[in-house]
Amino acid sequence: MFVSHIKLKNWRNFRNVDVAMGDRVFLVGPNASGKSNFLDVFRFLRDIVKPGGGLQKAVSDRGGISKLLCLSARRDPEIEIEIHVSDNPDKCPLWEYSFGIKQESTGHHKLYLTHEKVIMGDKKVLERPDKDDKQDRLRLTQTHLEQINANAQFRVISDFFSTVLYFNLIPQLLQHPNDFPPAFDSSEDPFGRNFLKRIGDTPKNTRESRLKKIETALQMAVPQLTQLTYIIDAKEGISHLEAVYDHWRPHAGRQREDQFSDGTLRLIALLWSLLDSDSLLLFEEPELSLHTGIVNKLPSLMHRLLSKQRKKRQVILSTHSSELLSDKAIDGREVLVLSPGKEGTSVKSAYDITQIRTLLKTGMSVAEAVIPHIEPSNVRQLDLFNG
Repeated sequence: MFVSHIKLKNWRNFRNVDVAMGDRVFLVGPNASGKSNFLDVFRFLRDIVKPGGGLQKAVSDRGGISKLLCLSARRDPEIEIEIHVSDNPDKCPLWEYSFGIKQESTGHHKLYLTHEKVIMGDKKVLERPDKDDKQDRLRLTQTHLEQINANAQFRVISDFFSTVLYFNLIPQLLQHPNDFPPAFDSSEDPFGRNFLKRIGDTPKNTRESRLKKIETALQMAVPQLTQLTYIIDAKEGISHLEAVYDHWRPHAGRQREDQFSDGTLRLIALLWSLLDSDSLLLFEEPELSLHTGIVNKLPSLMHRLLSKQRKKRQVILSTHSSELLSDKAIDGREVLVLSPGKEGTSVKSAYDITQIRTLLKTGMSVAEAVIPHIEPSNVRQLDLFNG
């Protein structure tokens, strides 16, 4: 399934967002324009429906509604999220799910739903508040989406949100795990502390098949690497990734993950995540620590890996990389441009921005057409900065 359309109101950086989305989405924009906050919408929905989660916890984990409310909201302190879900990004949505939340300004400052709606095709499945909500207002502190006894008719949406995967591996968590406190651990594990466990928990045949594919890619990208395997240390009982490199001394070319370069670890994690499931996949700046030659090939590599899977999946990634966006196969309709302003950040398809569309029609790549457009207006003054 895919998110084919998203509407936001007063969510973090965004006063209003109303954009279509395809099976591959590139988020581009200046620093602090809201790329991470845009991705967090999908994590927020996942946190609402996951076991032990819920609306109140999802908001609390983000510092409360005051941290979520757009600074440009002023006298309209309601946050609204609307998601259209389809089995094909080119078709009409199968489902539309939306809700609004608002905090009372008096008394206990409780967070309440202002509405919750579910539409299947052209049929309205849910509309709240209903008569039961009006008789017992505390019901509006929870979404029906998170309640098994209330979401039977649209549980497919809940199941879809529950599988959203955000992954942004921090290599040092694998290289030096004892240097980091348990606070880095979480059930989501977005930064990869338990990445090796995730590999180990995968059925053996599937694990070996994926690692073989990753090994093939690494042989092209990492000099002298010839083999990648998952092993368990017989003495310590600890799992490791082990790579074999060409070396003139026998056995001298073996390395484990604590000796891998940051780029090698991030590339392994990226490839594993692409092969891992058919859920919505979120990436932040996958180009980090990678050579520009590899970054340039990432879009086509992602496309090939995803197209070979039995079920198509959607990938949404943020990037600052002109090398990544230089792939001529990237369509302007796949790119969402974030532009910060006094009234919050606007989000538009690159193809809907006249200046960019004109450049793309001349044969320019997305990098050539978009990167200059999002460059901070005063960035050239850094040449004059002397501390």
